[in-house]
Amino acid sequence: MTRTGDPRAGGAAGAESPRAGRAASPTGTEGPRADGAEGTRAGGMAGLAGAGEPGAKADLLYAAYARQRLAAMPPPADAEAFELAYSLLQLAYLLVTDLETRIHRPRGWTLPGFRLMFKLWLLGPTQPARLAEISVMSRSAVTNVVNTLERDGLVERRPVPEDRRAVTVALTAGGEAAVREAFAEQTRREQEWFSSLDAGERAGLTALLTRVLAARPHDAP
Repeated sequence: MTRTGDPRAGGAAGAESPRAGRAASPTGTEGPRADGAEGTRAGGMAGLAGAGEPGAKADLLYAAYARQRLAAMPPPADAEAFELAYSLLQLAYLLVTDLETRIHRPRGWTLPGFRLMFKLWLLGPTQPARLAEISVMSRSAVTNVVNTLERDGLVERRPVPEDRRAVTVALTAGGEAAVREAFAEQTRREQEWFSSLDAGERAGLTALLTRVLAARPHDAP
């Protein structure tokens, strides 16, 4: 059975503890095996190129270290899959945290709330079931978000004339103004995040990510 945090699972977390019967180094990593297959562990992360340089980012050093460790392991360890998944997860986490901290939370919003308002800004009045579908959210989650936004005067429910049981959700005038302002601020911040890429690189990265999303496992959300 694989222990929580055991790198043999090949997961994106990759955290580890020394295995029983193996001495740990002073840095908390294991010493090299007698067969020399794990020589990259000598010194742990401290032995990586650039580890001592000013401004070195610990998360990137960890990813490089984990990739080296996984590359020396037999299947199912997959160093390339780990590195790709880790990079995507880390980027998504940091980007979302940054946008929430700078833009959404100061306005009293959550990320799901902003996403829903942004969709309404582009689509116009939309039925809750459709919002759930395009947001990859449950209908109950959408209902909860709409309830909060409606309470804050940002959206409103409107009856559908041809179907008395149905409603659409629409931005109020105040909600539309708020989304426009937040979107302008968020766009500037997103441009900062991707400023290291030129236009062609951005387009290429977007195309690759779109392909992965389109081909995601059939049992994924």
